[in-house]
Amino acid sequence: MRLTDYIDACNRWNPGNFLPLTIDGRRVGLVRPSFAGVLAGWEELFRLQEDVLQLRLPPAPTLEQRSRPLRPVLQSLVEQGVLSHLHGEQYPVTPGGPGDGLALIDRAAAAPFGIRAFGQHLNGYVRTDDGLMLWVAKRSADRIHFPGKLDNMVAGGLPWGLTLEQNLAKECREEAGMEAELAARAQPVGALTYVAETDRGLKPDTLYCYDLELPADFRPRCTDGEVEWFELWPVERVLQTLLAGEAFKLNCNLVIIDFLIRHGVIRPDHEEYLDLIPGLHPPLP
Repeated sequence: MRLTDYIDACNRWNPGNFLPLTIDGRRVGLVRPSFAGVLAGWEELFRLQEDVLQLRLPPAPTLEQRSRPLRPVLQSLVEQGVLSHLHGEQYPVTPGGPGDGLALIDRAAAAPFGIRAFGQHLNGYVRTDDGLMLWVAKRSADRIHFPGKLDNMVAGGLPWGLTLEQNLAKECREEAGMEAELAARAQPVGALTYVAETDRGLKPDTLYCYDLELPADFRPRCTDGEVEWFELWPVERVLQTLLAGEAFKLNCNLVIIDFLIRHGVIRPDHEEYLDLIPGLHPPLP
């Protein structure tokens, strides 16, 4: 399998399958026409006009207050079977970065509404006499998404109300049993983007990436049931696993490819190198 196949798999979407979603005249999402038609049934909130779905929320002192009219809509969509569930975490509905929110929406509705979502992925690695080693996690079989797939040591979405530092510390504690002092040593190393069309909708996602060099005696332990096991692999084995097939959770492939490039495992003379670099940073719609 080629490494660029993973980039292609994360960026398959047809703009013709979606209509813009706007708030205050600013595009904040992309929705399928069928879903736009359902939402247009709430005439006090949504207006479908000239192939644009407008979400009309009245001004309010806070985003939480402004977003309250959306809650019964989402609950009704779950009751109708249009949405499978609600997650309980709030994501910003934003035309730009996570701090530019114009409303809040449940995480489970992010893809159906086609809003930008933000996550954090941490590469936990160890330097040994035998070379560079990377911690690899296997997702539990009961996960809703990508059960049993390999994963980064720590990864999670960025909800509204937490800073990047606070959320990373929380994810490190929950997913790897890591103390806050150790998690604070993680180094931000950039951000990756992708736009994926799924059965649930559109995912124009941004992943903030971190590297954390860990002590040789550190052993991650999952505290929230998301991970079945952790193993410390030589980076050469990680690369060979990527080349062998789709063992990792889809977007984790991008994070690992970026790590392998930055640490010189995938070198500039690799035949895909010049395609991988821009492929990890496509513009978001």
